Amino acid sequence: MGGAYACTGSAACAGRSAGSSPNACSTAPATGPGRQFPGADRLSGSGSSRCSPGDFRAARSCGASAGLAGQGDNRRSQDLAATAPTLEELRSCLSGFDGCNLKLTAKKLVFADGNPQAKLMFVGEAPGRDEDLQGLPFVGRSGQLLDRMLGAIGLDRSSAYIANVVPWRPPGNRTPTPQETEICKPFILRQIELVNPDVLVFLGAASAKTLLGVQDGIRKMRGRWMTYPCKGREISAIATYHPAYLLRSPLEKRLSWRDFLAIKQKLEEKAAQ
Repeated sequence: MGGAYACTGSAACAGRSAGSSPNACSTAPATGPGRQFPGADRLSGSGSSRCSPGDFRAARSCGASAGLAGQGDNRRSQDLAATAPTLEELRSCLSGFDGCNLKLTAKKLVFADGNPQAKLMFVGEAPGRDEDLQGLPFVGRSGQLLDRMLGAIGLDRSSAYIANVVPWRPPGNRTPTPQETEICKPFILRQIELVNPDVLVFLGAASAKTLLGVQDGIRKMRGRWMTYPCKGREISAIATYHPAYLLRSPLEKRLSWRDFLAIKQKLEEKAAQ
């Protein structure tokens, strides 16, 4: 996803976005015992927040407005993302982008967390209530579980980079519409390209379907190594259950434990090359 332009900062990006515009698998090894993450049983229950009637009214309004967004907004997001030479510039460009109606109802832009130099990158679907309040991905109950999952394989947030396909919270925690996802997609594509990790992990099926084009459900997809083409190389990619799903279905943690052991093994293999 290259570009002949140079993004010169938030002011330039904001100006460009405000202007008008015409317009991959092998099976991962089931290593390790079939157990849950150490300490993961202390986090249980639903990871979703209770929504107010106002949230649902906003969700209906935003969903209807999103349907009006045309190809022009998609092209603008592609052009903006391609101009960003660094992650800081990409964040500035995204902050100034007004082509996605989710920005109107979200409190904060949720760009990323962790170490941009890390060899491991996680991508989820969209922020929730806690993330919207703090401006960071995976900081609520599901984020606490993700931290425990990382800790179980000897890692933490300084060892990984975390982002979402959609950087603004959909009202009422609803699922982003296809149009909203497509408008935001160029930014996460560029984000992955700039981080250029060795291992890419999709948290849930939604992000994998968006970025790899696969159609399998998460039960069939998880635990399989796939390839993600990036900058002339192939990144090892794998999908696993979203932490929010694991909070609702704790028995599935044993499968995610296998996935994380496979992720640890893959990182060790990459480091030895």
